[in-house]
Amino acid sequence: MSDDNKLVKAIKEKGKSLEAEMSFFDHLEALRWHLIRAAISVVVFTILAFVKYNFIFETFIMGPFRPDFWTYRMMCKLGDSFCITKPFNAEIINTEVAGQFMLMINSSVLIGIILSVPYILWEIWRFIKPALLEKERKAASGFVLYASALFLIGILFGYYVIAPESIAFLANYSVSSTIKNEFTVSSYLSMVATITLILGIVFELPIFIYILASIGILTGTFMKRTRRYAVVILLIVGAIISPSPDFMTTMIATVPLFALYEVGIVVASVVEKRREKAHDELMNS
Repeated sequence: MSDDNKLVKAIKEKGKSLEAEMSFFDHLEALRWHLIRAAISVVVFTILAFVKYNFIFETFIMGPFRPDFWTYRMMCKLGDSFCITKPFNAEIINTEVAGQFMLMINSSVLIGIILSVPYILWEIWRFIKPALLEKERKAASGFVLYASALFLIGILFGYYVIAPESIAFLANYSVSSTIKNEFTVSSYLSMVATITLILGIVFELPIFIYILASIGILTGTFMKRTRRYAVVILLIVGAIISPSPDFMTTMIATVPLFALYEVGIVVASVVEKRREKAHDELMNS
């Protein structure tokens, strides 16, 4: 009789392991299709950018290198000392046989990725949503909207504020008049893309804080206590992403980071109170 019980128990355990294994592979299959759809969106936007490349290149890619760019026109309104009316003391050149073709390919892919971010975030949300409880779904219901908005604001801030300031400083900077500034087109694109994407990711700070606070790693109390250290770190980050040495430009890059940190404190505090309330309700029940 005991042997029969052992056999039944073994069959049940085997059934549970097979069920868990099937569930695991079901999740992998679902993830695969989410990734495929996200990749298709990148390909579609990349093709659109490739088709409209002449307009994109002249208007957006080369925009920060022209004195009539929107940022420089706004700077002129602040005063003559901020105004840039003459072409930069630099030239953009190509030194590779396939350099311009690769520029077209790389920048089209980059634009395709940036434009696809909202859809990619939506696919991520669709994948993790079934694993969340009803309360968690309601709390994170605006994930795609908030994350996409913050990423877009970061991209615009990097492209219209930090990138032009950096280019204007570096293009006109000279150790000696005997040295002529000539930047490769790949170097120029890499700088604009790096600054823009870094700011897009940095502006997701409140989202990262919300996730860390939700799983109990970060709290609003801790962030308030370490604010003075965060200020130093944010000043260093602002100085890194803004190569111009003047204090004003560094502060232009740093102030939004301070604002994001303060928003993060509010977000973490709200999540902390919510967790404490849920804990109290559980203990009282």
